[in-house]
Amino acid sequence: MTTGIAFHEAAELELAEAAAFYERECPGLGVTFLDEVQAALKTLAQFPEGSPLLRGRIRRKVLVRFPYTLLYSLRDDQIRILAVAHEKRRPFYWHGRR
Repeated sequence: MTTGIAFHEAAELELAEAAAFYERECPGLGVTFLDEVQAALKTLAQFPEGSPLLRGRIRRKVLVRFPYTLLYSLRDDQIRILAVAHEKRRPFYWHGRR
């Protein structure tokens, strides 16, 4: 059973940048974005294999209200978030992250 969630350094930065962007666009929207990411992470913790495979062992969890996808892999007892990727930008730029 999966016990934790860990972010790749670059994914943490992507999350912070996206939240800051939304907050600049409309005060409070950055918090709403982070709340949605948190809800997605909760779902992943409950159902780690519930998202479809994208490539190899990489799975994708699409956010509902924002054009972002959480790309992750399962490791022993951990969910590893590899990227917080905008759906319209640079496909597969995250390839090679572990």
